[in-house]
Amino acid sequence: MKLVCDGGANSQETKKGTMAIVLMGVGGAGKTTLGQQLSAALGTGFIDADIFHSPRSVEKMSRGIPLDDSDRAPWLRRVNTEILRSPARTVLACSALKRAYRDILRTGTGTGVWFVHLDVDEAEVRRRLAARKGHYFPEALAGSQFAALEPLQPDERGVTLDASRPLDELLADTLAAAPSAC
Repeated sequence: MKLVCDGGANSQETKKGTMAIVLMGVGGAGKTTLGQQLSAALGTGFIDADIFHSPRSVEKMSRGIPLDDSDRAPWLRRVNTEILRSPARTVLACSALKRAYRDILRTGTGTGVWFVHLDVDEAEVRRRLAARKGHYFPEALAGSQFAALEPLQPDERGVTLDASRPLDELLADTLAAAPSAC
């Protein structure tokens, strides 16, 4: 587990609170599953960023065509708007694959976004996606997700967790590492 509580900021910024805990990673990493558990444990709202994709983007992904930056930009702006409109603490599942995407999510929040990067290898993601039913995101997109992924940088607030571990362990580690515990 790699933890950065304040992204280089002073401890006063960390104590101001976090508007959103963003579970990030490739499709199939377990963002929604952990996010729902985390929001229940914290007694907060949960937002799955997938609901903000345009119909065109959903159709594109369902055909196995990766989204590009121009597809993602309006989606990320919509997600950022939801972060800004959310209560004091909200849990959000969002791929946030690139640093530039995470920067959009942080816009207007000060230090109010904290990331949990669910890191899992491509073989496990492909297995999970192949087994997943009723979702538009196919296993064929796994490679493009890993190609786009930029792990959290040392100056970004958050933690990286091995998402191949059991859900209860991921939840406990996330709760222990969340900013209120920093």
